[in-house]
Amino acid sequence: MTLLKKNITANFAGNIGQALMAVVFVPLYIKFMGVESYGLIGIFVTLLAMFSILDMGMSSTLNREMARLSVLPGREQEMRNLVRSLELPYWLLAILVGIAVMALSPLIAHHWIKAGQLPPKIIEGAVFIMGFSVALQMPASLYSGGLLGLQKQVLLNVIQVSVSTIRGIGAVLILWLISPTIQAFFLWQIIISCVNTGLLGFFLWHRLPRSENRATFQKQLLVGIWRFAAGMTGITILSTLLTQLDKIILSKMLPLEIFGYYTLAGVVAMSLYRLVSPVFSAIYPRFTQLVSLGDQDGLKQLYHKSSQFLSVLIFPVTLVVAMFSYDILLIWTQNPTTAEKSHLLVTVLICGTALHGLMHVPYALQLASGWTKLTFYTNLVAVLVLAPIIVYLTNRYGALGGASAWVVLNCGYVLIITHFMHKRLLRHEKWRWCWEDLTLPFAASLGVAGLGRKLIGSQQSQLMMVLYLLIVSISTLMITALATRTTRVWLFDKLLNVKSA
Repeated sequence: MTLLKKNITANFAGNIGQALMAVVFVPLYIKFMGVESYGLIGIFVTLLAMFSILDMGMSSTLNREMARLSVLPGREQEMRNLVRSLELPYWLLAILVGIAVMALSPLIAHHWIKAGQLPPKIIEGAVFIMGFSVALQMPASLYSGGLLGLQKQVLLNVIQVSVSTIRGIGAVLILWLISPTIQAFFLWQIIISCVNTGLLGFFLWHRLPRSENRATFQKQLLVGIWRFAAGMTGITILSTLLTQLDKIILSKMLPLEIFGYYTLAGVVAMSLYRLVSPVFSAIYPRFTQLVSLGDQDGLKQLYHKSSQFLSVLIFPVTLVVAMFSYDILLIWTQNPTTAEKSHLLVTVLICGTALHGLMHVPYALQLASGWTKLTFYTNLVAVLVLAPIIVYLTNRYGALGGASAWVVLNCGYVLIITHFMHKRLLRHEKWRWCWEDLTLPFAASLGVAGLGRKLIGSQQSQLMMVLYLLIVSISTLMITALATRTTRVWLFDKLLNVKSA
């Protein structure tokens, strides 16, 4: 098995494991704490995402530089010095962010969050504790970026799955046996965040190539990467705003209970990234190496293979979940009220997330080529128009209107960014990408999943519905795989031991 295939396999196993941990424990969190407290967890996740803006491109830059330097001889000392030069300012930044969250906790609790049953003092204490957890979790992204660049993705996924499992099981045990409160939940997050960041930092340093001298902070190394890091900072700021703007606005406009349902729908929709990120994490370092070596044929082949593979992963899951969202939520939560209030949100959000997921392969190619301007300026325009759209649609249609803005945004990405990207990178591959990599797998998935929705009876037991969903999902996946050249060739060559054109 090649290193790329090994990394993709490890990333899938890791992401599926983490997704299972999230899916299994969310209904228990709501059962023990209530939907309002779960809404606070949604706000915590939003805070983490917003403060990732202050990453300033350091994680992505470390990822790229580790991949680039690893194929160049005699760069062992430079690699270690670069990690040290990024590590020190990152930790300082994380500490300042934690202090800021704690200082702002009264303002957030009393003037931003629209509480129903939870007293403001409880919310204030929970937000205060969030500050500690945010400070401890932030550096984990830097260390993860370094391990990704070194292509130590098997190790990274072992750590992440293990920590996610302990995080979920420990939280449930604490809520069940000690205290069913949001404060207890966040205190546990502090402990597990410390363990996670410590493990990632330890293993990054022990997987770096050995050198004769100790790693030192060197300002000139930061100067050498500032241009790419500056571009990544702009992209990170704008991308974070775009992906979190709906949650920021809706957390202010909606009651905390309704925002809790929106958060639940977001968990389902964002789980799609568990299929996307393994591919991105594996191909981005490989794209970087191919660009460094000037291998255009290799770039073209990997671009189409990874795009088609990603479509086969995204479209079947998206369309099945979108068409059967109520049934899936009812089976998962065992709560008809929750399913009724969340299922349309799931349908809309997962469609937007699917469109965003399709852009990860073109985005990886742009970053590997050191080209950040296109995404930056596109995101800048999108930020300026998205906020008023969210406010207008939310005022008019409530949470569902706010969710629909996510679909509008990502339709623009697919139509605009790829058009301009292919004018500069892989210039003759745009229409092949549109037809072979996207349209064919989408049409296959839509046909099978749509037929499955049409044929289902009006009344089904939960057991029969689970079996029916399993059949529809497998059928949709298989037909989509056969409709796409890359996966069709793999199926015939590996499974049936015959050749297919």
